[in-house]
Parts: sequence; structure tokens; C-alpha cells
Amino acid sequence: MEEKITLNNGKRLPMIGYGVYQIPASITEICVNEALETGYKLIDTAQCYGNETEVGRAVKNSGMKREDLFITTKIWGTRRYNDTIHSIQKSLDRLDTYIDLLLIHEPTGDYKEIYVALEDSLSTGNVKSIGVANFLDDTFIDLINNCRIIPAVDQIETHVFRQQVPMQKMLEEYGTVLQSWSPLACARGSIFENPVLKEIAGHHNKTIAQIALRWLIQRGIPIIPKSTHKERMEENINILDFELTKGEMEDINKLEKGKSLFNWW
Repeated sequence: MEEKITLNNGKRLPMIGYGVYQIPASITEICVNEALETGYKLIDTAQCYGNETEVGRAVKNSGMKREDLFITTKIWGTRRYNDTIHSIQKSLDRLDTYIDLLLIHEPTGDYKEIYVALEDSLSTGNVKSIGVANFLDDTFIDLINNCRIIPAVDQIETHVFRQQVPMQKMLEEYGTVLQSWSPLACARGSIFENPVLKEIAGHHNKTIAQIALRWLIQRGIPIIPKSTHKERMEENINILDFELTKGEMEDINKLEKGKSLFNWW
């Protein structure tokens, strides 16, 4: 199984990353250090997480070559071009390094004008790739019809209960990679007690979390699971040494609920 996926600009995105959503700033540096030690090469943060500075510090103090790592962050709360340019610089200052992937966190404000700021940021060399998050159907198409650079990534809620099959197909048509946030559904939907996942986990001597994550990877969907416990970090990344059968994939496909578990859409 390939551990990276090629974006539409030729950059290589790790299939398994470490997300820092809801990790307090006070422990973010420790957690990111442990994730890097465990083998994660992609760290996913955002302005509204309030921990970009700590992510940047962990990366800088890790002793790892910066070019071997991939840092994602997301713009939040901007309305137009100028405040977005200013906001991008704030993220660069907090991270104290360049940004491998910069996303609009959600389609608010004048997102077409905001995206122009992201496009222009590529010319500085401080931002390597750009994309969006939580752009679905009409908003994604609206952006596509009004942009110069096709988003490299659209990061959206994707897990065994919200499978995003039509969305993945549409994104592929435009050369945009679907990346999953909340790949374990934030433990909602009784995912860790699900009998289908439990049975499949038993067949492979793996955990339910590993089965749910492996299902996404086999669909070609990069993931950014989050945990503050090192043993869980190890569990979440250790999913490349087995493969789900076609029948197992189909059984998991039947778990689709057809709606968000977060009451967003």
C-alpha cells in the first residue's frame, strides 16, 4: 500500500497524518513530538485550534528534516482578500515555517475572494499547496468555476457512517483529493461497539479503529486521526500490514447513514 498520494500539483501527501483538533495548547508540543516519534510525517492543525505555535515548536525541535514533514493549517474567520493575506502571515509567524497545505476551513465570507488570497500566497514560496475544507457539492462547484488553481485537497467529514462516495467521485473528476477529518467519527454512532466492525477486527486480529481507518485507506482516502495517547497513535498508524477483503469492504459500505454525525449537513 502506497503511504503517500500525489496531489494535482505533484506534491506528495502522506496517507496517514496526525490531527491536533481539540488538543489543548498546553500539551500539543508533547503530543506532536510523540506522533513524530511514532512515525507520523503529516501534522494537521488550524488557526481555530489555537495550537499552531506549539505545532511549529514541536516540528522545529524534533530534529527531523523539515522537507521530510508535511504541515497543514486552515484559515479561519476571514471575510475578504486583504484580511486573508494578513491571516496567512499570522499562521506563518506562529508555525515559524512554511506551510505545505493551506486550506479554507469552511465556506464562509466571500470564499471566492478568500481563495484568491490563497492562490496568490503560492507565489511567495511560503505556501506549497492550497485547498479547502467542508466544501460540499454546490459550494465546491461554485469555487471551481471561479478559481485559477484547482484545490489540491477538500477535507471533509468522512468515516464508516458518512462515506461521501458521490463527493469522492466528483472530487476525483476535478483532480482534488478527498481527505477525511474525523475518520473515527469522534467515537460517535457507537462505532467502537459496532458488530460488523468488531467481527472484521477479529478476523484480522486488529482493533475496530484499525479496521475503520484501513477501510478509508483502501478507498484511497488520506486520514488524520487524533489521539493524545501514544499507544493509540501507534494503533492508528499501524494499518498498512493487512488488507480488507472485497466482501469486508462491502459489509462496511452498508454502514452508511447518509447524514453528518455532527449536525452540520
